[in-house]
Amino acid sequence: MGSVQRAMRLLEAAATHADGAPAKQLAREAGLALPTAYHLLRTLTHEGYLRREKGVFVLGEAAERLSGSGAQQNRRGRIGDALAHCRDAIGMPVYFAVYREGEIEVVAVSDTPGNPAVEEWADFRETGHAHAIGQCLLSQLDDEARQDHLDRYPVRSITRYSVRDNHALLRRLDTMGRMRPVVERQEYALGTVCAAIPILAGDTAATLAISVPAGQADRLLPAAERLQREIGKLLGTLAFSISI
Repeated sequence: MGSVQRAMRLLEAAATHADGAPAKQLAREAGLALPTAYHLLRTLTHEGYLRREKGVFVLGEAAERLSGSGAQQNRRGRIGDALAHCRDAIGMPVYFAVYREGEIEVVAVSDTPGNPAVEEWADFRETGHAHAIGQCLLSQLDDEARQDHLDRYPVRSITRYSVRDNHALLRRLDTMGRMRPVVERQEYALGTVCAAIPILAGDTAATLAISVPAGQADRLLPAAERLQREIGKLLGTLAFSISI
């Protein structure tokens, strides 16, 4: 444990010098005897956490990978906090999804035991025609991208309320108002109604969505309108998280 702590102090010291620092300086800043520092620096360099360039030590690829993972976790934490804020304000599960590289990707979901999220009983990626998230994302694509998606994931009935074929879905998408909530009633999961709000985030199609039991359907549109008002406050966080 002591060796790990000393090695971490050396890494922390090295991280404060963008242009690198010599062994003597890192030893001094880490509070280590020079022989101990030399031994640990050699080990850290061998493992790729540091590299030596012209007599100074700089962070290596292994340390940079750790840094990148930490930044990604931080971004996920930010989007999680944002969704939790919306969930608590609205009292419904909240979903954040994007259309990335030809696929529907649910980035994050925030729910509670009292207001659980919809169970993914059929792959969200393959059933975009049936749920509000997918319909909202597909409505933001151009004709070519929509057709490409449907060529890979053709419409198939999920419930008795689902849209029946590709042509019917395309007609529906063409009639959707720009930036208006997309509402789906039991098309993906019986007993559940959903609404999704389109988000403009650069060139990426994105959406925030909510769900509620069908018996509480009268809550859906007021909640969607409130969620849409919240989007302006969260747009920076949502756009930033798309890079995850």
